[in-house]
Amino acid sequence: MRHRRKVPKLSMTRSRRRSVLAGQAKALILHGKVDTTPARAKATQQLVERLVTWARKGDQAARRRAFAVLQDKEATHKLFEEIGPKYKDRPGGYTRVLKLGPRRGDGAEEARLTWV
Repeated sequence: MRHRRKVPKLSMTRSRRRSVLAGQAKALILHGKVDTTPARAKATQQLVERLVTWARKGDQAARRRAFAVLQDKEATHKLFEEIGPKYKDRPGGYTRVLKLGPRRGDGAEEARLTWV
């Protein structure tokens, strides 16, 4: 049962959803922004907020937890060495979702996930 589970399904299986969200989180960490649909942006935002909270702690267990999600040494290193200390004094709300309007190819709504 899915009682009290807040992660939107995004019309995907669990493994595919985890892979897509981890990829978008990696892109945000490495490039500073991600353009995607609003639903995916909100789901990725939840994951990234959790990762940054772990990075603020900075201990070895948090680093291993973050690497288990991201599966990328470079992204994990940047998260813990640059992004975590940057938001050390901020209690939450590290990212924002800005709506961009319809996408040119298929007309789907698009949003940009960026750091605050």
